[in-house]
Amino acid sequence: MSQRAKDLSARLRSFGDEVIAYVENLSDQDWTKTGEWEQWGVGVIAWHLGAGHFGIRDWCDMIVRGEALPPLTMDQINEMSDEQARANAGATKAEALEALRANSATMVTYVAGLTDEQLDCKASMPAFGGEVTTEQFIDFILLQNAAQHYESMKAAVGR
Repeated sequence: MSQRAKDLSARLRSFGDEVIAYVENLSDQDWTKTGEWEQWGVGVIAWHLGAGHFGIRDWCDMIVRGEALPPLTMDQINEMSDEQARANAGATKAEALEALRANSATMVTYVAGLTDEQLDCKASMPAFGGEVTTEQFIDFILLQNAAQHYESMKAAVGR
C-alpha cells in the first residue's frame, strides 16, 4: 500500500466519520434549516455529501484508467448539483445516512488500495482549469468542497 494512499484514506475516514456522527445527531428541526452557501435544506446537503461527494469512485477510476473526464465546467457541475438537490429535496435522514455510510466506506477502501502511480494519473476537466491528478481530484471533491458543504450545514444548524 502506498503511504500517500494510506494517509489520504485515513483523512477520508476521519472526515466521513465526523459527518456521519453529525448527521446522526440532527433533529427533525435541524433537517429542514437552510444552508446559506447552497440554499438547500440541511437534509439535502447531507444527502448530497453522501451520494455526490463520497460517490465519486467512477470518476476516479476514469482518471486511473487514462480515460477522459466529462468536459464539465464548474457552472455545469453546480447546475447538476442544484438539479439533484431539487430532485432529492425529500431525502430522509435514513437515506442520507445510508449514502454517507456506504459511499464513505467504499471511497476509503478504494483510496487505500491506490498506488502512488495511480494517485499521480492525470485527466483534464475544465472545472479544474486543466489537468488534475487522481489525488488532487479526491482532495478537492472530498476534503475541500465537501468540507464547505459540511460547514454550511453546521452554520445553518448553529452548532
